[in-house]
Amino acid sequence: MQDGVAVNGVCSSESVNGSRDVFSCKDYDSLSAGHLVVMVHGILVLLNWFWPWFYCFLCSSSDWKFGAEQFVKRLPDKVFVHCSERNMSKLTLDGVDIMGERLAKEVLEIIQEKPNLCKISFVAHSIGGLVVRYAIGRLYRPPKGEVKEDTSGDGCKEEVRGTIGGLEAINFITVASPHLGSRGNKQVGFLFGVTAFEKAASCIIHWIFRRTGRHLFLTDVDEGKPPLLKRMLDDSDELYFMSALCIFKRRVLYSNVAYDHIVGWRTSSIRRNGELPKWEESLIETYPHIVYEEHCKACDIDQDETVSAEDYGSSDQLEEELIRGLSRVSWEKVDVSFIKSKQRSAAHSVIQVKDQVLHIEGADVIQHMIDKFFT
Repeated sequence: MQDGVAVNGVCSSESVNGSRDVFSCKDYDSLSAGHLVVMVHGILVLLNWFWPWFYCFLCSSSDWKFGAEQFVKRLPDKVFVHCSERNMSKLTLDGVDIMGERLAKEVLEIIQEKPNLCKISFVAHSIGGLVVRYAIGRLYRPPKGEVKEDTSGDGCKEEVRGTIGGLEAINFITVASPHLGSRGNKQVGFLFGVTAFEKAASCIIHWIFRRTGRHLFLTDVDEGKPPLLKRMLDDSDELYFMSALCIFKRRVLYSNVAYDHIVGWRTSSIRRNGELPKWEESLIETYPHIVYEEHCKACDIDQDETVSAEDYGSSDQLEEELIRGLSRVSWEKVDVSFIKSKQRSAAHSVIQVKDQVLHIEGADVIQHMIDKFFT
């Protein structure tokens, strides 16, 4: 690590591979904070050629700079924040699984370097949410004690829980992440909901986003296996995708209700069209852009296995399978609107405060995230 840099009580240090650690300066010598918060950025997006007012989304650890500093500033001595950049720039085009393997290795290295850590949380933006879901499947460690009946109501059948890399799993938080993929009507805003555009995108997306594009549009066929996002609904081989997701005390989805031209509201909030709530202006002064909150209990899909996509008003059977699979665990869903913001067309970045100057209107979303972090 390089020498730490202090700014307003917040210290940071940068490793040779570009990742960034953020922590309280009071904690600088001992780095004793036991709760590791791993922040993961999104994908490389080059849309200047498509829409002139879109700038280039260059992904790096600095994407979470504002969020990381706010976490440490408001939760001093409680969290140690690591902003990952093991999957920087063009590496985000290598596929969700390869990025997930890199992230898992990176997290294990941090845990080995800091033996005082006992808890872990993830905060991920955009494709980062899928990368984290893959990584935790690799990092999951089964419980050592006797498995008991679930009494929490979160869909996890273990009272003696497993761990993530040996650490207690606390928060799994995603911000504008395409959990249902990017295929389907209005899942990608800049395709304008035009069916012809959406079908064409499925055919050519790998030219732009390579292997990651195939994963997002569910067109990947590896050795005859189902698409990766479908495989991530269950445990398989040495990858415990659902067991890992299950053991987090909280699973939270932050979603843009409008003007997110990269990730649609339905896929980021794991909902069907008919489940998208009616929302109004926020009445909470502290969080002016939070327009709806919903706590969804886990559903037992074994009770309705015969229900088809059409029964839910959906035209995509695979999307329905993804929704039902992910609904086996409980979720907190937080809907966000920047419809009155001058930067609303950049909602995908504003919700993260990717740039502290351009996107500062999203600061209340970060504040909401921090205020609820230990609830």
